[in-house]
Amino acid sequence: MPPISDSMPTLNPPTVLTFDSGVGGLSVAAEIRTLLPGVRLVYASDHAFLPYGEKTEAQLIDRVPALLAVLEARFHPEIVVIACNTASTVVLPAVREALQAQIVGTVPAIKPAAALTQTKVIGLLGTPGTVRRAYTQDLIDEFASDSICVRHGSVELVSLAEAKLRGEAISLDAVRAAIAPLYAQPDGERIDVVVLACTHFPLLAEELAAVSPPGVRFIDSGAAIARRVKTLLGSDRGLDHGPSPDGPAVLTRGVNIAALEPALTRFGFSPLEILDFTRP
Repeated sequence: MPPISDSMPTLNPPTVLTFDSGVGGLSVAAEIRTLLPGVRLVYASDHAFLPYGEKTEAQLIDRVPALLAVLEARFHPEIVVIACNTASTVVLPAVREALQAQIVGTVPAIKPAAALTQTKVIGLLGTPGTVRRAYTQDLIDEFASDSICVRHGSVELVSLAEAKLRGEAISLDAVRAAIAPLYAQPDGERIDVVVLACTHFPLLAEELAAVSPPGVRFIDSGAAIARRVKTLLGSDRGLDHGPSPDGPAVLTRGVNIAALEPALTRFGFSPLEILDFTRP
């Protein structure tokens, strides 16, 4: 795994940098690759600071824009996708000020969930930080004011998604225990749509469906983000044709990073590079 190094900008095809605190953004990157196979995708994650859901807003505002500025100077992306609900609810203004690239954030899919629900009870499953922030409440007030929104924040599901991508066996009992508080709340038994408000959680889609009541539908923001990227890049550049150019994965130094390399390769990212990032 070589260290990160400087390189000349890639002007054609355009580069889209997808960023998350861990592997969750791979679920978004997969949607972008499907819709825009002609784009050069670079994946970056801040494993050294994982999980973001347990960090304060001040910590994230101090760290994330500075880290993304380093990555922008390295890869010269046209678009940076912050494929992290927690970060997007906190750092978007600071990131837009710090970077030259266009920025796409991740918004919990509350609006489409409100259109789908028949029982008028929506589950919101995210990190503790995302489910309690005023930004999320504003979305609920704007798009789901006629529905009940039952919330649950889970750091355990983030850890389980990371373990799954490292190739470890995932216990359905562990997934069941992590999601049980969502359905145990008042009106939880009436939930028919669950918003996956953390990009890690779609990586556990099969496991979540297996331990949830029959008929519950899960919705996330990945496809909508991909469509937004396509709009920003323009429809006249032939990017909906492949094959997709190879792009690297860049991870800040953390625990068990090497074990993620096979999964990153399966998602189309190679080589794996390590960035020793220290906030000045």
